Amino acid sequence: MAPSETELLRDLPFTLQGLSSSKLVFQSSTALKLPACLPVPIIGLLHTLAEPAILYKGLAGFVESSEGDLIGQSFRSALGKELRAYLGLVATLEGQIRRALTQLGEGAAHQGVSKAGVTLKRCVIWTRDATMGLRLMSLMVEQSKNSKGGQLISLIHSFSLNHGDPYVMSFAERLLSDVTRPFYDMLRQWVYDGELSDPFGEFFVSEQSEDEILDVTGDQGKGGATSVWEDKYKLNDKMVPTIVADDFARRVFLIGKTLNFIRYGCGDANWVDTYSKKASKELHYGDTANLERSIGDAYKTTMARLIELMGNKFKLFDHLQALKSYMLLGAGDFIAVLMESLSSNLDRPANTQYRHTLTAQLEHAVRNSNAQHDTSDVLRRLDSRMLELSHGEIGWDVFTLEYKIDAPVDVIVTPYGSKQYLKVFNFLWRVKRVEFALGSTWRRCMTGARGVLGTVDDKFGKDWKKARCAMAEMVHFVNQLQHYILFEVIESSWIDLQKALNKPESTLDDMIDAHAKYLNNITRKGLLGSQSIDFTGQLHELLKTMLAYKDVVDSLYSFSVAEFTRRQEAAAKIETRTAAGRWGLSERDSSRTSTPDPFAASRGASRQDPDSPFPLPLLKVGNGGSGEDDVLPALRQRLAHLAVDFQARICLLLGDLVHSPDGELKMLAVNINFNDVYKPERRRRKSEKKREKEKETPALSKATVAT
Repeated sequence: MAPSETELLRDLPFTLQGLSSSKLVFQSSTALKLPACLPVPIIGLLHTLAEPAILYKGLAGFVESSEGDLIGQSFRSALGKELRAYLGLVATLEGQIRRALTQLGEGAAHQGVSKAGVTLKRCVIWTRDATMGLRLMSLMVEQSKNSKGGQLISLIHSFSLNHGDPYVMSFAERLLSDVTRPFYDMLRQWVYDGELSDPFGEFFVSEQSEDEILDVTGDQGKGGATSVWEDKYKLNDKMVPTIVADDFARRVFLIGKTLNFIRYGCGDANWVDTYSKKASKELHYGDTANLERSIGDAYKTTMARLIELMGNKFKLFDHLQALKSYMLLGAGDFIAVLMESLSSNLDRPANTQYRHTLTAQLEHAVRNSNAQHDTSDVLRRLDSRMLELSHGEIGWDVFTLEYKIDAPVDVIVTPYGSKQYLKVFNFLWRVKRVEFALGSTWRRCMTGARGVLGTVDDKFGKDWKKARCAMAEMVHFVNQLQHYILFEVIESSWIDLQKALNKPESTLDDMIDAHAKYLNNITRKGLLGSQSIDFTGQLHELLKTMLAYKDVVDSLYSFSVAEFTRRQEAAAKIETRTAAGRWGLSERDSSRTSTPDPFAASRGASRQDPDSPFPLPLLKVGNGGSGEDDVLPALRQRLAHLAVDFQARICLLLGDLVHSPDGELKMLAVNINFNDVYKPERRRRKSEKKREKEKETPALSKATVAT
């Protein structure tokens, strides 16, 4: 016979706890066997009551397991709390059933249970909310199998955020208050101590190992401070829970990274410990206003402290100014003294240069310029060194300055940034060398024009007029190029950098970005960088042409001096013979005076330049004629060829500058060609040449057929 409702009610508390009884037996964790021959309404009620029993049995097994991370264990603890509340409901229901059973009389059992007020239908109603809670918990457990940390919090928060049922929303909020406790403990320790306590990788900030840092930065890696700031910690967007906004997460990440950098990179752990004891607060879910206020205060305090350390203790702004003064040639008097003192040494081959000699000349330049007023910390970082030697190079090609940057300033002036400074210095040093060489030759020629050169003007006047005109063009070009780089590019970029660094709300990341932008502007605009046109290569060829022209002018000056000396010697002999009562010069004296090679003394100064596009031909000074017959035409020819080559290269450069999309480069072309003496020529691209060849090919084939 089928069991009565009273018997089923007596076994119901055990069933709701997932335990088998005499009438209701659990065949497995997901199957409950009902007695046979039960009425259909009773079966329907038992089906409804079996759901919370099976859900509870599965959830109890999940809660009792010890697997999972901190937030996962917190999730199990929150579920266990809800299950204990469910067991409290079952205990209350059991008390009601026992009270009803004790009130039964000798009458019909069904009538007695109804009069007592406890039935299976009423049990279904009493367990309805608990069943909903068990359903939610079971659904959360099912969906959280592949989630952890912030992902698990986001999963639970989605029920509170996207569900319209008030019961579901309140249930999810109640769970979140317990589940998020480990998360807020990690958040508090990160925000106030700068330490990441996350053994299972649940927080949205992750610490990278040394091997991972090497994979990102390459085999060489980076310096200590640079690694602590840029590579040691990363923001994992996938682990950011939806209970915090993305901007809030980035701010939290920056606060903890700053505290960690202050502790380990700047060596100021005492301040961090003091700040932590003073400002540390308990953080918990639901107190949004207090949380945002605490994070905002921590953000302002840590950023202000880091900027103060970088500016005052580690002299960031002094180092940036020193880099601008020495590596970007901002200290003009220092560069002028250095170049003048080094010129005699750097004219020699590169393999004859010695480090101690260059260092001594560098110290001499510091003592004899305004650089002596810089701090000792800045001057000890300034050093001279030589680049890698190559065959045939001279000292000018391998000399360079170096400004050493150490931690923690190397976070902003990175090793890559130091290489960029070195690259710009080498280019500016070449331009400055050309200016120095042209200036020296120009001063000597202008001084000689009032003396030596004026005496031989009848023979070399036209040559010197052409040479001075060409040198004036070269000096003008170099001056305009230097003005553009030093003032239009470097100075304007420096002003923008100062504005970005002095913003009250600027962070270290803002400083890093501002300095990177500053360097990018200098290297891109200062070196006339372009993706389609190699301006730097054109400038190097122009500089080589000007140096070659300067060498030939020096040779012409030496030749003119030799001619002046010959004439002076002849005039002195005439005076001596006249004073002695004899006639002028004899044929023998005239032959002696005209026979020596007047260029013999200066031939060493006009050696063949291997880099020159127009090398000086080898001269033959033999018995067939004087040295003047061979040397002077060669000098004139080379001067003419170099002047034409210089103008041709200028026209090509102006053509590329005029058609550049950058307005500043167009203005540079206007300044160089302010009197329209040059006609800019557009360089033909490979594609244009290819199209011209394709057009010429059919015409040639037709002509061949016609022939």
